[in-house]
Amino acid sequence: MDAIPVGLSLVIPAYNEAAVIETAVRETDDALGRLFVEYEVVVVDDGSRDGTGEVVERLAGEYPRLRLVRHPVNRGYGAALRSGFEAAAFGLVAFTDADCQFDLLDLGRMVPLTDRYPVVAGYRTDRKDPLRRRFLSWGYNRLARVLLGTGVRDCDCALKVFRREALAVLLPESRGFFVNTEMLTRARQLGCAVAELAVTHRPRLGGESKVSLREVPRTLRTLLGFWWREVVRGPRPVARPAVLTARVRAPRRVLEPAAARLPSF
Repeated sequence: MDAIPVGLSLVIPAYNEAAVIETAVRETDDALGRLFVEYEVVVVDDGSRDGTGEVVERLAGEYPRLRLVRHPVNRGYGAALRSGFEAAAFGLVAFTDADCQFDLLDLGRMVPLTDRYPVVAGYRTDRKDPLRRRFLSWGYNRLARVLLGTGVRDCDCALKVFRREALAVLLPESRGFFVNTEMLTRARQLGCAVAELAVTHRPRLGGESKVSLREVPRTLRTLLGFWWREVVRGPRPVARPAVLTARVRAPRRVLEPAAARLPSF
């Protein structure tokens, strides 16, 4: 497969991921190096206390396309994503998690869709999460589709690609795990077409998931508050294009987060 000529920034939020972050960086650089002519990997250390940032700093000497953004304290998943998005340099911006549950070669099928769709969202097939986690995710996604009109089957799949100009108007305000739902809802409200593509899901390589049962009532409160504020009482949205389910055959330095970077979008 020929390398894709467009540049890609891949953002990886990381909080206490020292057990897996080195493997994540090595896998990511290998996959992106096989797919893209130009790319960067932006790891956002969200106030980790286990040495995650130090591991990334060490790896930056080995991987020149690796960049590190650091939060001095833990701000939350959504805030980490926003910092990474603001620091991204290329015209396409993707994100994934640090737990190595996604095959990043799937980006080779997702990125070509950005020629027609400003947002390309993966959805997990044959999920490797525990049954309880899959059940909660199923219920949450149905609720998000009904109340918020997200239109996608898997809001929280951590493999998405955005065109830079679309991301500029979708930057999240949420600090926690509601961030995916917020961005997809905004996309529908603003008339941004979304393509949805099946992606590979793998068991978590190591460390611990940051999603717990404690997050369920918190996220539901956030969802209902967002629904009331932005959907029920918010401005009338523009016409919402349907979400396309795409079927594509698979081809076989340290920065401080700065809002001043945002106008470069």
